[in-house]
This record gives sequence, structure tokens and C-alpha cells, in this order.
Amino acid sequence: MLHMPRTYVLAILAFCGTLAAQPPPPGPAQPVPSQSLRLTLDDALTRARAQAPALYSAEIAAHVAHEDTVQAKAALLPSVNWENQFIYTQPNGTESGVFISNDGTHVYNSQAVVHGDLFAPSKRADYRRAQAAEALARAKTEVAARGLAAVVVQGFYALVSAQREVLNASQSRKEAQQFLDITQKQEAGGEVAHADAVKAEILAQQRARDVENAQLAFDQARLALGVLLFPDYGQEFTAADDLETAPALPGLDELRVKAAANNPDLRAAQAAVEMQTHESASARAARLPSLSVDYFYGINSNQLAIRDSEDFRRLGSSVSFQLEVPLWNWGANQSRVRQAEWNLVQARRDLTVTQRQLLASFNSFYREADTARMQMASLRHSLDLSTESLRLTMLGYQAGEVTALEVSDAQSTLAEARTAYDQGLVRYRTALANLQTLTGAF
Repeated sequence: MLHMPRTYVLAILAFCGTLAAQPPPPGPAQPVPSQSLRLTLDDALTRARAQAPALYSAEIAAHVAHEDTVQAKAALLPSVNWENQFIYTQPNGTESGVFISNDGTHVYNSQAVVHGDLFAPSKRADYRRAQAAEALARAKTEVAARGLAAVVVQGFYALVSAQREVLNASQSRKEAQQFLDITQKQEAGGEVAHADAVKAEILAQQRARDVENAQLAFDQARLALGVLLFPDYGQEFTAADDLETAPALPGLDELRVKAAANNPDLRAAQAAVEMQTHESASARAARLPSLSVDYFYGINSNQLAIRDSEDFRRLGSSVSFQLEVPLWNWGANQSRVRQAEWNLVQARRDLTVTQRQLLASFNSFYREADTARMQMASLRHSLDLSTESLRLTMLGYQAGEVTALEVSDAQSTLAEARTAYDQGLVRYRTALANLQTLTGAF
């Protein structure tokens, strides 16, 4: 019969037992088991839009700006009014009474009045300014919407990361408990020193505390996201884990074009410049003459009748033209022009700053996303290596070839690799969300 050294026999038996007990390499983490509501990212974004007060305020401001545009346009068009008036004049023995201009003690006015501006450059500039202001308000609405989306995405994947961390901490605790069981059995058999059992127990207690901390972080992340999604921030829910199915990163040139054409911050700055340009034009136009016309049709008579007692017709029409020429108002118009010009200078500077910030943010976010994308394969490989390293180290410990400290280091390395891999996935998702705030959805 072939006799093998006792050390090799123990190693073979330990290897077989470890293969049976060792869990498979970690795949995509699943959400923390729960009977609560399970939300996808699209669900979270929909709920956040319905709850966000800042977005609602921006939408209201856009509606108000639209009504300003409607009113400014209406000011350019003819208006129709029906004026009714009765004038009583104190009699003095004459036909007209005390006031000659009233042409009688009783004067009745019932007339339809059509008023129109033939030349009103200030009103035209006000209308264009209102259009630009509406465009600015709508751009700010989209800024608020994209900003909210970025916050929700970050909160959503912070919750997904916290869910994965709970699972990772639980797996590390299980591995530490397995190591503790092995050391206690080997100590009972006199094969290892008591120090190894103490080391394993300390590690198991640390892993148990890690689970508690991970659960606390999960609860905090859920509360932080719940404030954005629900009227009751205490709503129980989990996030659907889609970190492994992140979309591919588009090309740099493609995104650069989208950023230039579809960035709400840039559109808002451009609309502000246009608005101030028309405000300056309106201020200058206030120094120009304006021409208007009024058409009257109705009754202007001492009797409230279509024909008077002598059968003369009292129903008729008249037209009047008004030319208003501004001459002097103590420099108010000049002051308004200077004020508008300074506002225009500021708006142009803001546009330049926004363009520079857009380019800097775009390059930074793209490099962040690209780096995170390239590192994911490396992080996954490190996770696989750490898993294999712990398996081999446990085999070596059971064979008496490595120390408990080496096992502890291998378990810590695996825990760090799991966390690093999950953080890499979240980093890529967050970088994509930041890019989307600049370029729109892709």
C-alpha cells in the first residue's frame, strides 16, 4: 500500500472540502431581498419629475414667460373697445352750460373705438424681447430637468452600490466565519496555535461590523433618494441593479456636436444675450416718435338717440391721428439706454464663461467616463484573481503552508476588490449621467 505524508493527505481532503463549500466567483449582484417596491432608473426619474418643486417652479416660469409673449404680441395689433359715457354740465342759461367744450348740459357718448399703432418701434422691440425671455425660461426649465436627472441618477446608483455593498459584506462575513470554524477545529486538533483562532475571531467580528455599517449606508442612501421620489420619504423600496448593462460610450466627436447643439445652459446664455439686445433696442426706440390712429363709431350727442328731435342723424364716425414726439424727460430715456447696454455687456460675458465652462466640463466628464470604462475590465480581472487567491490561500492554510495573517490579508484583498469593482461600475454610470446633462440623452 502506498503511504503518503500526513501533510499531503490533509491538503487533499481540505481541497475537496473547500471546493464543496467555496461559493462560485461573484457575478452581477442582486438587490437586497425585500418585499418592498422595486424601481428601475426610469421609474425613479418619472417619480422625481412629479415631485421636484424646483422643476415645477421652472415650468411655471416658462408658462408665465409665454403669456408675456402673447401680451407683447397683442400690443402690436389693433384693439377694439366700446366706450360709454354720460357728462352732466351745470347750466348757466346758455345751450352749452358752464363748460363750452361739453356742448350742452347733457352729453352722451356710446362709441366703438379701434386703436392701432402705425409706427411703434419700442413695442416691436418689447415683443422680440418677450420672445427671447420665453426662450430663456424654457431653457432654464430644461436645465432644471437635466440637473434633477443627474441628481437622481447619482442617488439611484449610490443606492445600487449600497445594495451591492451589503451583499459583499455578507459574503465576506461568511468567508470569515468559515475561516473561524476551520481554525477552531484545527486548534482543537492541536494543529494550529491559539493565536490563529484569536486572529480568525477578530476578523469575523470585524466582518460582522462591516455588514452592520453596510446596512446603515444602504438605509441612508434609500432615505436620501426617497426624499426625491416619494411624498413620504420613509417609503420602502429597492433599486433595480443594471450596473452590468451600462450603455456604451459614444464617440468624442459625436458628443461634442451634441453638446454644442443641445446644451440648455448654452441656450439659456444665448437667449439672455438676445433678450438684452432687444431690451437695448427698446430703450433706444423710446426716444423715437410714435404714430397711432383711433377710429370712432357711435354716438356723441346731447341726446341718447340715433336721430335727434329734428331728425338729424347722430350716429357716425370719426378718425384721429396722434404723433407723439418725446422731447424731454430729465434723462430717463438715456439712463435706460445705458442700463440696457450694461446688461448686454454682462450677458455677453456670461455667454463666454458658459461656453468655456461647457468645454471644460465636457472634456472632464468624457475623460472620466472613458477612464472608468477602460478600468472596468481590469477591476473585474482583479476581482477574479482575488477570489482565486483566497481559495488557494485557504488550501495552503489547511495544509499548514501559510499563516493566518496571510488568510486575513487574502480575505481583505477580496473584499476590497469587490468594493472597487462595484465602485468602478457606479463611477462609469455617474460619468455617463454627467455627460448626458451636457449633451442630452444617448
